[in-house]
Amino acid sequence: MEIQRVHKIFTDAGIDVLAPKLSNVASMKDGFAILESDILSDQRMIELLYLHNLKRLGGNGFSYFVDPGGYIGKSVSYELGIAQISNVRCFFSAVPKDHPAYLHKNSVWRPEALAEFISQNQNLPAPQILPNEAAIQKLWEDLMVPGSLVSVGGIIEREERGRKEILLVKTHKWGGRYSVVGGKVRRNERLSDALLREVKEETGLAGEIGNHLCTFDQIKNSGYYLPGIQHIFVDNIVRVGGKKVVLNDEAQDYVWLPAEIALRDLDIEPNARHTVDLYVTSL
Repeated sequence: MEIQRVHKIFTDAGIDVLAPKLSNVASMKDGFAILESDILSDQRMIELLYLHNLKRLGGNGFSYFVDPGGYIGKSVSYELGIAQISNVRCFFSAVPKDHPAYLHKNSVWRPEALAEFISQNQNLPAPQILPNEAAIQKLWEDLMVPGSLVSVGGIIEREERGRKEILLVKTHKWGGRYSVVGGKVRRNERLSDALLREVKEETGLAGEIGNHLCTFDQIKNSGYYLPGIQHIFVDNIVRVGGKKVVLNDEAQDYVWLPAEIALRDLDIEPNARHTVDLYVTSL
């Protein structure tokens, strides 16, 4: 069964598949396979569980539609509509033929290719909009339910012999510019816990939360502005004792410098420069 095969491809690639639960085919109805995991649930319950799984996906989640020959069907068409209007990224094994869905150019992927792309890039493929469909894309974006993202960032600070230094990392996410350490807050995660987790994951450093520096939304033309997304940044000082940094794959280099020198000498991306400016003012 194709769904079972795709499930295994994603799982083997380290992608967490929320649904369906991998199980045997219990029966066939109207050309659709009914899995043993679905057999005790009526159709309303199946659709409600699907909607709950959409809520669990978060900013990096996606829906993959297995539609050999381009056939989706009535219930899956309903699920596709909800996913798209909810700002959930959707990918397909074939171009849908029985549903008038708007798809950008980069929506159709073989499961093997999509799993490989995500594994190699740790991100989803970016939308590709054909020039003659820019107006359709704009109309579609205007309909989407705005997503909300909260990110935490830290001015990692250490003091030695009365001299304070901060840690900045150089990252390809910002085109080789320097930035602060941080990332997205997970569902039901406290801001402070998220920040300490990101610091540990990205630098190997353990620290403690210091003063709050700022909360701000997206800075336009910063290189990280997402239309239709409410993106809130919450930045704090994080005090650490050690200086040894072990970077993960999110950054390529790092530097410890007094904040004033960093502002003067480094190419710092706009969001991080905003925070470092406020940090210097607070000293």
